[in-house]
Amino acid sequence: MQDRLNSAELIAAIGARARAAAAELSYANPERKYAALIGAAEAVWSRRQDIIDANCEDLVYGEEKGLSPAMMDRLMLDETRIRGIVDGLRAVAEQKDPVGEVIAEWDMASGLHIRRVRTPLGVVGVIYESRPNVTADAGALCLKAGNAVILRGGSESFHSSSVIHECLVTGLKQAGLPEAAIQLVPTRDREAVAEMLRAVDYIDVIVPRGGKGLVGLVQREARVPVFAHLEGICHIYADRDADLEKARRVVLNAKTRRTGICGAAECLLIDWQFYTRHGAVLVEDLLKAGVEVRTEGELLKIAGTVQAAPEDFGREFLDRIIAVKLVDGVDEAIAHIRKYGSQHTEAILTENDATAARFFQRLDSAILMRNASTQFADGGEFGMGAEIGIATGKLHARGPVGAEQLTSFKYLVEGDGTIRR
Repeated sequence: MQDRLNSAELIAAIGARARAAAAELSYANPERKYAALIGAAEAVWSRRQDIIDANCEDLVYGEEKGLSPAMMDRLMLDETRIRGIVDGLRAVAEQKDPVGEVIAEWDMASGLHIRRVRTPLGVVGVIYESRPNVTADAGALCLKAGNAVILRGGSESFHSSSVIHECLVTGLKQAGLPEAAIQLVPTRDREAVAEMLRAVDYIDVIVPRGGKGLVGLVQREARVPVFAHLEGICHIYADRDADLEKARRVVLNAKTRRTGICGAAECLLIDWQFYTRHGAVLVEDLLKAGVEVRTEGELLKIAGTVQAAPEDFGREFLDRIIAVKLVDGVDEAIAHIRKYGSQHTEAILTENDATAARFFQRLDSAILMRNASTQFADGGEFGMGAEIGIATGKLHARGPVGAEQLTSFKYLVEGDGTIRR
């Protein structure tokens, strides 16, 4: 009971500071936010060894906790990945500031001039697992959009996230912005997560970034609105009119580049006519790359494949495993994706414009691609500098959530002594 009380008091105190900071950030000029992000980037690079040392502690903790290889990969930081964090901070800094942007404006016969303008959401709570880089991405994007943010990283990334957070605060100080604009919950206590989910007086939206267990918990328990995706069950469909060499490159990249990210392909659908014309080449490429191919029927004749269980279709493996199935045309592929997909990202490989248009029109996933790897499902690759996550819901934000998606809008209405008749 005492721990719960302490967590409630902690989140209330953090929330109150965030509310005050958000009020100031709502009118902070773009130059100060830019300066804060550039200062944070410089601090991250100058303290890269401190971050790597902290990350070593986290990796030891992760091993003791029994994290999977994919989760350990998400957790690991080296100089190259720290350079990626720095580049991400700089990229967000260089983006156009969304706050105050006029989305639309018009005049009414009554004499009113009306503008719809972007405005910050207020206070964003981000709950995430493993990836310490989310500390920088989320902090930067929320700041750019004029929001205060409360970060609750995973217990396994506690040390890395703490040092990165210190770098973000350094940038805020240098720019003369409130330090409470970016706060990190300073405890591994899980009750702090529960308190964030109930903190309707302080937090305007929660963004969970992690596995199915975390996101499911947030969606079930939160009283605060949530931007979330539950799973990244991404499909690739090799159509009968696919170019073979393009298909080979894309399928292999989509599965093997990084298996532990939400944009990794988890299911390959192959058109029967493509298979009849080109044989088992796509499956064989995957097998040669060390991917376990779980399949059924005709494809089990390919040496090295294994029998798929029914639950393998519609499963997020986050590992060197993929489910593969033969389908009869694009409509059967669409039906399969509708049944088993998570509305995250789907790709079609085809040279047929009409088939691609049908695929795009009849599926409603957040991201649909043609002749491109699903691993591009990333805010950085979409030109957003970074992302706070991929949202698969249909309200407010969808797809990569960048700075623009972390704003709402308000109406500015001007008259000249105008009265309503």
